[in-house]
Amino acid sequence: MLDGSVQATASAQSAARAAELTERYGRLDGAVLLNALVRDEFPGRIAVVSSFGTESAVLLAMAAEADPSFPVFFINTGKLFGETLRYRDTLAKALGLTDIRTIGPTPEEVAAGDPDGLLFNRSFDACCHLRKTVPLDRALAGVDAWVTGRKRFQSSTRAALTLFEAEEGTGRIKVNPLAHWDRARIEDEFNRRNLPRHPLEADGFLSIGCFTCTERVAPGADPRSGRWAGSAKTECGIHTFSKTGTAQ
Repeated sequence: MLDGSVQATASAQSAARAAELTERYGRLDGAVLLNALVRDEFPGRIAVVSSFGTESAVLLAMAAEADPSFPVFFINTGKLFGETLRYRDTLAKALGLTDIRTIGPTPEEVAAGDPDGLLFNRSFDACCHLRKTVPLDRALAGVDAWVTGRKRFQSSTRAALTLFEAEEGTGRIKVNPLAHWDRARIEDEFNRRNLPRHPLEADGFLSIGCFTCTERVAPGADPRSGRWAGSAKTECGIHTFSKTGTAQ
């Protein structure tokens, strides 16, 4: 963990870098943007982070178009739907992605933090931190930038999402190539590319995480309302947790 002064310096540097990237690439998105980033700006130092959820195929197809060896980090929490694991394999084959890296908590971390496997019943935040945030922080230590599939229309917490973000305290850049895409454009891209769908989408699961904390979404409801239903939680934590594991 970086100390306060180092974190402040890293944050200032990444903020300046995000502004520079916005100036240079702010009018681009999709595969054109990803191609420039993986080949020119961050060669060997950038990765896509994907849940292989209901909308993930669009971003993954663009990454594959930019470079089939574009690294993709997939967090296997140990509590994912079997359908998601099979969908990962289906998409990898269909898109020709050659560098999907499955990451997750170590057996020692699970034994210490969730020995009975029921931590999700006691604390959604603590469970997500153990099974998602910690493994991803470990994987991202080797990159300078990471790409997400977040979009403004998905929830109120993402409504002001920008193309490039400075990640507080790390010096890394987060890239959101689909930030300003709407649902219709996502659908058009699925159809244009003839992309396979997540098998649970047709059954009403519109945003898919762990089977322990994901429910079907009511018709017309926020697509993410099926995540951690009945609680105030809206994000898994990889975008909202500090390096100390406390919610921001």
